[in-house]
Amino acid sequence: MCPRMGAAGGISRAEYARRMGRAIIRLIVLIVVYVVIAAIVNNVAIPMISTYVSSAAEYAPYVNILLGLLFGYFIVYAFADVIYWSLMTRYDHSTAAAVRNVFRIIGIGAMVATIAGGVVGGAAGVALGGFLGMVVGFASQQVLGNAISGLFILISRPFRITDHVTLLGDEGDVEDVTTLFTYVRKDANTIVVVPSSLILGNKVYVRRPAQQAQTAQSSQKPQGS
Repeated sequence: MCPRMGAAGGISRAEYARRMGRAIIRLIVLIVVYVVIAAIVNNVAIPMISTYVSSAAEYAPYVNILLGLLFGYFIVYAFADVIYWSLMTRYDHSTAAAVRNVFRIIGIGAMVATIAGGVVGGAAGVALGGFLGMVVGFASQQVLGNAISGLFILISRPFRITDHVTLLGDEGDVEDVTTLFTYVRKDANTIVVVPSSLILGNKVYVRRPAQQAQTAQSSQKPQGS
């Protein structure tokens, strides 16, 4: 989707502001287009078709569901992109992308629950929307928990890429830190993938590259004169 960029990626704040402006315009255009198309379908197309096919009005809810799902998906992603570019002026790509992914997960779940509740209508619609919300919540609980934990790790930065760490008994060099997982290289052929939620609740032993060099130099010094 978006290239890996950060504060040191050579892009000025003005460029970030322009990209965020384009993301906001895209979001507004999607909302306006959705409202216009939904109005045309419900107020012009379906009544016109109903004059020829009497049962056409019965399919209106299904058409609205398809429109809501189609545009809702793009609107959620466009809104998440606005959040992403607004954060890129203060944080690096990993942190901004983590927040964007959390907004996408929550937005898609809320969209599905809202559309389902609106289609049924009344108290039954509220109950169905709440039930689907719980289903989506339980289904994504592990992923969302990992994503939120990864977000805290990316913001607090207890360790960085190239740091030598000990996580949950596994020792190695940090290769990458993402929303869901941290990748630690133990040796040339082994990479340990550690879920973010497990890292947040456990001790982490960190040795910076500079500290490793100092330790190596100290061990190479002759013992006594």
